[in-house]
Amino acid sequence: MRIGELSARTGASPRSLRYYEQQGLLSSERQSNGYREYGANAVAMVQTIRSLLDIGLPTALVKDVLPCTVGEKAEAACPELLERIAVLRDDVRSRAARFESIDASLTSYLSANAQASPAVSTE
Repeated sequence: MRIGELSARTGASPRSLRYYEQQGLLSSERQSNGYREYGANAVAMVQTIRSLLDIGLPTALVKDVLPCTVGEKAEAACPELLERIAVLRDDVRSRAARFESIDASLTSYLSANAQASPAVSTE
């Protein structure tokens, strides 16, 4: 299938699909006319790529995780990646805790100063 059809079937823009290919996440065959031709598993691959990116995995890690989720190795747990994913998860949790602390400080500040500017929401 060509890039337009893959885009329509996955909801990913043609630009995103070209980016995925540039990053080594997706592959296509070039036809004699220069058009990209994607294989039968491209829809599943793009859906997986988008899911992994949506949960916050960086592109480099997505590239390493993909063989564990799509294709012949899909059933394997790829244990060598579990540690990297755990480190990323811990980093996300740490940043979330910092954001919660900042939110609490800002809310406290707004509440303390609500009388000066009643139009400002303290929620």
